[in-house]
Amino acid sequence: MTISENKDLLHLNTFGISARAQHFAPIHDLPELKELILQEHPTETSLLVLGGGSNVLFTKDFDGWVLHNGIKGIEIIEDNAETVLLRAGGGENWSNFVDFAVENGWWGLENLSLIPGTVGAAPVQNIGAYGTEQKERFISLEACNLKTGEVRTFVKDDCAFGYRSSIFKTEEKGNWFVVNVTYHLQKKPHRILNYAPLKAAFENTPLSKLSASEISNKVKEIRNSKLPDPRKIGNAGSFFKNPVISKSQFQQLENQYPNIPSYPQDDGTLKVPAGWLIEQCGWKGKKVGNTGVHNLQALVLVNHGNATGTEIQQLALQIQSDVHNRFNIHIEPEVLIL
Repeated sequence: MTISENKDLLHLNTFGISARAQHFAPIHDLPELKELILQEHPTETSLLVLGGGSNVLFTKDFDGWVLHNGIKGIEIIEDNAETVLLRAGGGENWSNFVDFAVENGWWGLENLSLIPGTVGAAPVQNIGAYGTEQKERFISLEACNLKTGEVRTFVKDDCAFGYRSSIFKTEEKGNWFVVNVTYHLQKKPHRILNYAPLKAAFENTPLSKLSASEISNKVKEIRNSKLPDPRKIGNAGSFFKNPVISKSQFQQLENQYPNIPSYPQDDGTLKVPAGWLIEQCGWKGKKVGNTGVHNLQALVLVNHGNATGTEIQQLALQIQSDVHNRFNIHIEPEVLIL
């Protein structure tokens, strides 16, 4: 196990922010993690588990421990005529994991293609896109308690999955390190095409001939057309969550903004696209110093070069204020701000 002091995290976060970790340790397997917990007691200071760094904004140096999840491996746990149980290490690249499933003709994750980050971060964030969330295919995860070294299995009911949330972001925040995650995939087609651009893209294609690979490729095409490559311009994808508001509040807004888009929720509330709200406030494509809002997707805040985390945070606060003043809606960051 290699422990680094004063480690620069510049290349470990997709915003491309230079911030230093007081203590840094890459974790490659469970025994290595348990050894660190027992010897170094990392929970006695500030502690951050870092995956792909695609959902974090550093506004200062991190005074504590950063543990980088590098646990790899993909294995088939169960395989029968209809389903496959697939387990992946928490440090596996999520997009590569989805590609592995799609290439084998297994259904269930294709709508989540090209989402940045790691497999271990997927259930923590309950990632979702294009009409589905990872919880729909989630079976269980194994996690190690960062204080005791205890390994526990969490099934779906244990995780309290919500919109871009889970128990690991609420009452159990900072307590666990995800070792591996198991997903349930199907061998028979299970097409989810309720997302408008996907539905439109395949409206002339017979569903019986539509493969998981074709859906995955279309999702990638849509994502690439809207979201900037963090290797070319620093960003963390969607910066804000889509707010959920009451029906009465939506009706009031609809009277003033007849074209306001929405997505009905099972409990009668409505989800409003944060990108639309931000765009109406004039932020899409706007540049402020070294930061700005992407010109194709208003949900994405970008580092045009040499921006600090504090500058990006200030931009986010300005956007939040404008949206609240105009629509009386508070938009929350999806990105973890440190």
